[in-house]
Amino acid sequence: MINILITGGSGLVGTRLAELLRQRGHRISLLGRSKKEGDTKSFVWKVDQNYIEPETFQGIDAIVHLAGAGIADKPWTIERKREILESRTKSTGLLANVLKNTTHKVKAVISASAIGYYGFENQHEVFTENSEPGRDFLADVTRRWEKETEPIVELGVRVVKIRIGIVLSKRGGALEEIARPIKYFVGAPLGSGDQYISWIHLDDLCHIFVKAIEDSTMTGPYNAVSPDPLTNRELTKAIAKTLHRPLLLPPIPSFVLKLILGEMADLVLNGSKVSGARIIQSGYEFKYSDINLALQDLLVHD
Repeated sequence: MINILITGGSGLVGTRLAELLRQRGHRISLLGRSKKEGDTKSFVWKVDQNYIEPETFQGIDAIVHLAGAGIADKPWTIERKREILESRTKSTGLLANVLKNTTHKVKAVISASAIGYYGFENQHEVFTENSEPGRDFLADVTRRWEKETEPIVELGVRVVKIRIGIVLSKRGGALEEIARPIKYFVGAPLGSGDQYISWIHLDDLCHIFVKAIEDSTMTGPYNAVSPDPLTNRELTKAIAKTLHRPLLLPPIPSFVLKLILGEMADLVLNGSKVSGARIIQSGYEFKYSDINLALQDLLVHD
């Protein structure tokens, strides 16, 4: 049994991950902005005040750090962009500072990151963990986010950075947004439709986190993406086929999406083709490596 502290544990990934970890006999604690009701032990932190409840790390063997403001939840105003950045960098920095100045037995920190690290400048390159970071907003956020884990490494704690792709799940997230217009016969590719979507099924993502916790040989960055990246057009067609819906409309022009979404349109008009080879080489076997199998599970099966 491993005692695991999860930050951001009430979100899409954290909820499912905690469920899987409990099934494997591990003990879960949560760290968030407020106490959680229920049987799970929870602790409070106030990131802006550099405060974590003193007893938070007592008995903890590993930390899974998922906390961060949602990338697509609100328009990218100057204030929101600062919140997206600081919710990641300041929270990671706070963990590093407390670990440095507190007696604990934490052996591993598994930190969420994102394939946004690679940016959108070259949509034809296949990105690996050794690729250079991009230069756009999300790439800068992710690079600075990961940099905040370096002091933790210096403490001798094993750090794994999981660069998460586009997560497909039954409820919430990208798939729900893409599938909704298709269900109502108004689905269409976005922009050119040629932008790559490096996707991953929620369960595969959470099992990668489980492996990172349990496998002491894992360290550094890993791309959490399926071996089958698709273009936006290919994914749209696959969803339509799974739902038995026709695609009647032409692609939605880029300028329309930019008018509606502003700078956030980059999230759907751009993409990156990311390799999952390193996580496969570590011994992880994907349950959902094929998009059709994943969509059958997510859109058809209860």
